[in-house]
Amino acid sequence: MNTDILLCIFGMCLATLVPRVVPVTLLAGRELPPLLARWLSFVPVSVLAALVMPDLVLVGGNLELSFDNLFFIASFPTLTVCWYKKGSLFSALAVGMGTIALIRYWI
Repeated sequence: MNTDILLCIFGMCLATLVPRVVPVTLLAGRELPPLLARWLSFVPVSVLAALVMPDLVLVGGNLELSFDNLFFIASFPTLTVCWYKKGSLFSALAVGMGTIALIRYWI
């Protein structure tokens, strides 16, 4: 194997390992301030929204907030189920996938 490739692989390993290990080792046994802990609790929701939202509202790279957008339509019953059955990932997935399947079947 070429040494350049091995150095590249080693560098990529370090680039992914260091950001994961350093916070764990520096914060081990310490309690975070309440404000920081609360702020960090919103990070997963924000990341998920940033990943999902473009798929819901963009079609071909253009913003489409009309009822021609299949995923935009399916988001309404899914969000309704999420609102009423808080914490139920299965029901949200089932309603979302079921809505997409029904719309594709009828169209």
